[in-house]
Amino acid sequence: MTELATIAQLQARLASGEATATSLLEERQSRITCSGRLSPFRVLEWGRAFETAARLDSARAQGTPTGPLSGIPMAHKDMFDRAGSSTGFGTHRAAARPSKMTATALQRLDDAGAVDFGRLEMSEFAMGPTGINFHHGMPENPTVPGAIPGGSSSGSGVAVAAGLVPAALGSDTGGSIRLPAACNGVVGFKPTLGRVSLEGAMPLSWTQDTVGPLAASVDCARRVLSALTQGATRIEPRETGPLRIGFDRGAFTSAISPAMRACLATLRETLAGQGHELTSVDLAFFSDLEEAANVIAISEAAAVHADRLRSHSDSYGPEVRTRLTQSVAMSAQAYLRARQIRAAGIERTRAEVFSTSDLVILPTLPDVPPQASAFKQAEGAELSGMISRLTKLTRPASILGLPALSLPVLWTEEGPLSVQVIGPHGADDLIADLAQTLETARVTDGTQLTEPA
Repeated sequence: MTELATIAQLQARLASGEATATSLLEERQSRITCSGRLSPFRVLEWGRAFETAARLDSARAQGTPTGPLSGIPMAHKDMFDRAGSSTGFGTHRAAARPSKMTATALQRLDDAGAVDFGRLEMSEFAMGPTGINFHHGMPENPTVPGAIPGGSSSGSGVAVAAGLVPAALGSDTGGSIRLPAACNGVVGFKPTLGRVSLEGAMPLSWTQDTVGPLAASVDCARRVLSALTQGATRIEPRETGPLRIGFDRGAFTSAISPAMRACLATLRETLAGQGHELTSVDLAFFSDLEEAANVIAISEAAAVHADRLRSHSDSYGPEVRTRLTQSVAMSAQAYLRARQIRAAGIERTRAEVFSTSDLVILPTLPDVPPQASAFKQAEGAELSGMISRLTKLTRPASILGLPALSLPVLWTEEGPLSVQVIGPHGADDLIADLAQTLETARVTDGTQLTEPA
């Protein structure tokens, strides 16, 4: 068992001359080739990646600045366009689409010097929180045997947790960055809605979609997010001073496990010991947002897929096809009413939650990552209920457009327990500052996340 390599550690190797961009890429190539696990990669693009690495190595040798992520190997969810490549969207191979332009998010990482070497698995069209894909199967969770990897950014979570990359892009519409982060025991950072450009990224629900990193550490996530926002978010942490940190006192978190409840109690003690004021907030109204979030998401997804669904319905997996087909019957009134509910929820959150708390902490999952077999055996109402429980705690931040960062705070024999640090609009830096103090405290206690052998 070894620690997951961070961006800072890889940069130190590059700066000392111990490694080059090319040798870091070769290390990943060797590990992926030798791995016995079901690969989280949909496509590996070594040719372009080694050309990029060679160019960066040459520039470094000549003393030419090459960007804050220079030489760092990365791979991303297969939903971002790149000129000269094909985007697969996690669906039938025949549906892959050649790209004529490069997504803004990828271009900003290119400009920062990152080396993109592959496309990672994902749920079909980003519709599915488990990571189980009808067409491609399910990438193996490297940290909890038999557990789901989480979705829809399944490959991103697995690739980071397996130590294949220090960070990978994902997208989040209802939890699709934070859920795979929690399932694999890594960091997942969903920024404020609109913070990162969606140009060239596959849409699902355009009023809820966000792009952000899954990463080996909070620092890694901050470095990637800073590149994505062109420096609008900070890399370096700052002392926050005493904060008012809210925990739910109502029914919203009533179904969490005893282990998670004990974990939150310990977390409260840690935060109080750091000088923060603990506040009690009633988040029961968050439950009222679930149906609105679903209506908005499926209505917008139906609009995105309308033409393709009519002409190529056989290329969709049965579950996704059924959901999209049924959504056609969703009325405009239902969609507009859901938008009204969201607007009211945003105002209520501002008035009732962030008036008394600077940040809020919620579990990401109600317990450790659930086993995949339970989802594969369930169907109908039972499966719908399981998926609802899986996403219940992550949906509010998405429909409300709030920044949320998931990180593991306790490692048990059954797997990681992760929480979300959630803030008001624009508080991306503040939630990362607090998350980094929690991460540091966890490492100091000797319970840091380690990389599966």
